[in-house]
Amino acid sequence: MNRLTLIQICIFTTVLFFSCKKEDPVDCTGVTPTYTADIAPILNQQCAFSGCHGGSNPSDGIDLSNYADAKAESSNGKVIASIKHSSGAKAMPQGGQKLSDSDIKLIECWVQNGAPQ
Repeated sequence: MNRLTLIQICIFTTVLFFSCKKEDPVDCTGVTPTYTADIAPILNQQCAFSGCHGGSNPSDGIDLSNYADAKAESSNGKVIASIKHSSGAKAMPQGGQKLSDSDIKLIECWVQNGAPQ
């Protein structure tokens, strides 16, 4: 194996390792949000209104205006990645300010706790 090939393999392996590394879960000790009390108000104010992720024609087919749909959409990690403005994710809310760290933590903890209603 020549030196150039070895360098290419090292670079590829390093890039692969760091791009596949998942973020550590947020510490949710003592944080047990529910959809009704904590998550719905955030989603309704920031995401689930007509023209975005609510109404009769939600953007990208993602409806966050009710418990069942919000739970289903949040289970795959894309909602968290979008609200955290993670690399490779579509930053949300689109055209607006990033959610506060406390709101993001509530949503993350809600998902980690099984998305209770």
